Amino acid sequence: MTTNKATVSIAVFLTIVTAVLATAALLVAGTTLAQEAATAVAPEVVRWGMMAAAIAAGLSAVGAAYAVAHVGSAAVGALAEKPELLGRVLILVGLAEGIAIYGLIVAILILNRIA
Repeated sequence: MTTNKATVSIAVFLTIVTAVLATAALLVAGTTLAQEAATAVAPEVVRWGMMAAAIAAGLSAVGAAYAVAHVGSAAVGALAEKPELLGRVLILVGLAEGIAIYGLIVAILILNRIA
């Protein structure tokens, strides 16, 4: 049981680190793109749009990490007792991972709107 918790902890940590790095990359890119797009859109609007996209991507990744951690650990326990549940368990883990994809889609829509 401790190995399972350690694995989940490592997965959550790596997902959070990825979310933080993606947020930082979007914020750094936001100032560059704000300077390039100064003629079309006000730089403040671009900056806030980049911030919104970064928050959407980052928080959805953190939420997905939390969901996958709990669903994944429960799935491993269920598979240990009934191996024939593999298909159902994969669907549940995929639904939890879908949260991050939805956040990424929202971030892309925000970025397309301000460009």
